[in-house]
Amino acid sequence: MTLMILAACAFFSLVVGIATEGWPKGAHDGLGIVASILLVVFVTATSDYRQSLQFKDLDKEKKKITVQVTRNGYRQKLSIYDLIAGDIVHLSIGDQVPADGLFLSGFSLLINESSLTGESEPVAVNAENPFLLSGTKVQDGSCKMLVTTVGMRTQWGKLMATLSEGGDDETPLQVKLNGVATIIGKIGLVFAVVTFAVLTESLFRRKIMDSSYLSWTGDDALELLEFFAIAVTIVVVAVPEGLPLAVTLSLAFAMKKMMNDKALVRHLAACETMGSATTICSDKTGTLTTNRMTVVKAAICGKVKEMESSADTKSLFSELPDSVMTLLSQSIFNNTGGDVVFNKDGRREILGTPTETAILEFGLLLGGDFQAERKASTLVKVEPFNSAKKRMGVVIQLPGGAMRAHCKGASEIILASCKKYLNDQGSVVPLDAVTMDHLNATIESFANEALRTLCLAYIEVDDGFSANDQIPEDGYTCIGIVGIKDPVRPGVKESVAICRSAGIAVRMVTGDNINTAKAIARECGILTEGGVAIEGPEFRTKSAEELNELIPKIQVMARSSPLDKHTLVKHLRTTFEEVVAVTGDGTNDAPALHEADIGLAMGIAGTEVAKESADVIILDDNFSTIVTVAKWGRSVYINIQKFVQFQLTVNMVALIVNFSSACLTGSAPLTAVQLLWVNMIMDTLGALALATEPPNDELMKRTPVGRKGNFISNIMWRNILGQAIYQFIVIWYLQTEGKWLFALEGENSDLVLNTLIFNCFVFCQVFNEVSSREMERINVLEGILNNNVFVAVLSSTVIFQFIIVQFLGDFANTAPLTFQQWINSIFIGFIGMPIAAAVKLIPVGSK
Repeated sequence: MTLMILAACAFFSLVVGIATEGWPKGAHDGLGIVASILLVVFVTATSDYRQSLQFKDLDKEKKKITVQVTRNGYRQKLSIYDLIAGDIVHLSIGDQVPADGLFLSGFSLLINESSLTGESEPVAVNAENPFLLSGTKVQDGSCKMLVTTVGMRTQWGKLMATLSEGGDDETPLQVKLNGVATIIGKIGLVFAVVTFAVLTESLFRRKIMDSSYLSWTGDDALELLEFFAIAVTIVVVAVPEGLPLAVTLSLAFAMKKMMNDKALVRHLAACETMGSATTICSDKTGTLTTNRMTVVKAAICGKVKEMESSADTKSLFSELPDSVMTLLSQSIFNNTGGDVVFNKDGRREILGTPTETAILEFGLLLGGDFQAERKASTLVKVEPFNSAKKRMGVVIQLPGGAMRAHCKGASEIILASCKKYLNDQGSVVPLDAVTMDHLNATIESFANEALRTLCLAYIEVDDGFSANDQIPEDGYTCIGIVGIKDPVRPGVKESVAICRSAGIAVRMVTGDNINTAKAIARECGILTEGGVAIEGPEFRTKSAEELNELIPKIQVMARSSPLDKHTLVKHLRTTFEEVVAVTGDGTNDAPALHEADIGLAMGIAGTEVAKESADVIILDDNFSTIVTVAKWGRSVYINIQKFVQFQLTVNMVALIVNFSSACLTGSAPLTAVQLLWVNMIMDTLGALALATEPPNDELMKRTPVGRKGNFISNIMWRNILGQAIYQFIVIWYLQTEGKWLFALEGENSDLVLNTLIFNCFVFCQVFNEVSSREMERINVLEGILNNNVFVAVLSSTVIFQFIIVQFLGDFANTAPLTFQQWINSIFIGFIGMPIAAAVKLIPVGSK
């Protein structure tokens, strides 16, 4: 809108100027305004274009999905872009179907087609209903799919061709700042109207005094136009159109840098929200731990055996009765979501989740043969691992025709459904209270060593069992318990400590055993004195009052269901008004990721469903990266605060100076073109310089802003007023006493004085920009040379200012200055820095 008003102003200025003063002299003012408009448009357009390119890059990164494919007889990982018709894709729970295809084989497959059909009820896909559509998601089960169509020919592709993806909504900060911009714009408009009225009134008064109010010349018209231009520029200077630009630049810059730091931001708003985060609810497996699992202990046939090396595993094999080995191999190799394959080089490769891989590796080290075991029996029914039940099961038909069900899962849950166990001779004996206590103690001792425990069990099933029947829930015989080590990631303890010092509470929410969770939480520094560790089932039974008392103390939640995580996040957000970041990797985490202020999905272990629900994808699955995201978020927030502080100072001074001098002297010291140049410095270049300050470690030593924080804090107001008062006094003094101060005489002394005022005003902004790098610290020069953009912006501002004053006098209404006058202008600007430093010593509340 302001550019349109300016364009109209430029047009009238050109018409009247050329009509009265001829070409080219009369066109200078008009062309000056046109040049300013073009500059603003060009810079804004360039930044928008660069940002749109960046979104394209992010979009490509977002769609980098790999799938397990069998092609040419080999199972391999391929990008979804490389799929061709005829490939066999292996899908499991949480995957997105990458192409249209046909169901070949699989178990309990439920597909969520809501993204295509809008139907929330999942569809069962099997041999009778074999159609799988691209873009739908696997809600339960697993399958092999034959690809029939890919790309834009799929149902999803046809749908996507009819609509293009919408842009990002405005971020909360942009909305806040647009509000600020509107208010300031309205204030500017009032000032502009009053200024125009006062100036016009002074012209009329002069005409009446001269008795020439009936004869109007082109000069009078030009003067009126100049008044109009001054009024318009007051509006232009008042409207901080650089605010949204600063947010965009700062967020785009942060997104690009975060990409290098292994965080892919899917929604711009998440950048700034993460800066206000007060709580992080983190998963354990894969986020706090490395997700590289190995079986290090096993309790089978009453013996507890440590397995530090493959030799230990082989010795366990020699100690176990053959009947137990048969059952163990059968359980490990049939009841699994993983696979053992040979790649092109003929090397054996274990595929599957880290837990499955660890158990399969254990089975292979025991001397088992995956392919032989799978061929020896037939799979009748498979129930894949489900985070609500915390178990998975299969029913197999043995060579003799008998049926047997194997199940594995969370130790205490499986053990509770067991009625018998295998003793040291390998015989099946009833499970008495003493043995039960012994096994539970074993589970606890494993868990206290931070091991994940899994229990393996089996039950004989009636011959009449069919795929539609339910796998039995209890009456099992316990084969054994394994302890899986998942070491804590390096750097996690330090990252948790950084969060603590930054006022961010870290909570662990996991599906694991409570003792394992506590051991790892202590190792990471999450569980501290006075902190509470609670299990999901207990958490669910609490009343609202109890929850309000309990939630602030919870540091660890174990054996949690997806709903527990969702409840915790919801309470933290609503009752305690925390800004919550949640990490997740599984499909089950999607509700909590969606509920949180910032959802962080894992890039490696995360399922497509989790990534779709998240705002940020952590590409290396590392907790330390989450801390980096928080640091960048704070950096964005602070950078924009610095810019707003800088901009509001210029706005206040320019408004008050022009308004007061127009009202008191009948002329404005800063012309339209000069004000546009200042506007250019502070809006576009200022945004570039201050919005691209990289984060420093100091950021993580202050408390988070949280939900209630004011954007323009008391500290900012103190700095703004300190600078504004100084600049106003300087300019006002120069206007009244400038000629005497600089010993100006002669006919163009007014023009030289106005040029000096303009020059001092610009240098005040240049040095104020440096002072704005820090809002509280005195030392504003630290690290200034590391920020190339800042140095470039400052240098170009000074160079352009020199060119405008010395060579573009006709355009900008300036006169060339002497060396001494330049030194004086720079000195007057520089004094603003010690004054800014002195103002920072005035104590104010931080709110």
